[in-house]
Amino acid sequence: MKVVILAGGFGTRISEESHLRPKPMVGIGEKPILWHIMKIYSYYGFNEFIICLGYKSYVIKEFFANYYLHASDVTFDLENNEMHVHNNQSEPWKVTLVDTGLNTMTGGRIKRISEYLPKDEPFMLTYGDGVSDVNLRELLKFHRKHGKLATITAINLDGRFGLLKISDDETIHEFSEKNRNHDGWINGGFMVLEPKVLDYIEGDKTIFEREPLENLASDGELKAYKHDGFWKCMDTKRDHDALQELWNNNAAPWHMWK
Repeated sequence: MKVVILAGGFGTRISEESHLRPKPMVGIGEKPILWHIMKIYSYYGFNEFIICLGYKSYVIKEFFANYYLHASDVTFDLENNEMHVHNNQSEPWKVTLVDTGLNTMTGGRIKRISEYLPKDEPFMLTYGDGVSDVNLRELLKFHRKHGKLATITAINLDGRFGLLKISDDETIHEFSEKNRNHDGWINGGFMVLEPKVLDYIEGDKTIFEREPLENLASDGELKAYKHDGFWKCMDTKRDHDALQELWNNNAAPWHMWK
């Protein structure tokens, strides 16, 4: 199953870091948060990734192009122009990097990678700046059981993100983007989507969290997988510092592969 990661935004709210690199490449420990997200999926057996690039896309491309240099010991034989890799720590990943445009909105980025997605099975989608200890196997099981077009992992936090109105059967009847005046269940990413969801996206200017998710909710095709465990979005420098502290103290709940 393919995992799509949105990694093309400007990251303006964490400009202390993002003026040098895209936000998904901001580090937690010695690895970018993008790597942490991929390790979460890999822990559950999902190893095929499509990463939607935009702002400073070359930084992400160079990271994967030189992955052995980042993850292993190497010897450079300058006289013979050779490089020897020691203690190879490769991942079982297949990674497709797609430039989806500098100013393309989230929905447009998803639409642009449609040619890389299978036509007959769902795909996973998340943002390149959030980590969680959500059980992705249970999430997929929940999605397949209800038979609707889309599932969002719902987190019970403040209203900085898309607010969800959820009924007793986990159907999302209303999706309101970034409502700051209410507390409740919010969009935590870690979604499962059927290919028909692409039909709800018009083009590059479409913000996925607006018309597509709002219309899916109106059509009764959007379900919530409620997650009461850990979830954290690296939206600001303060968020980054909190994640870094958890990692440094060996207390990161998302570090399930250790």
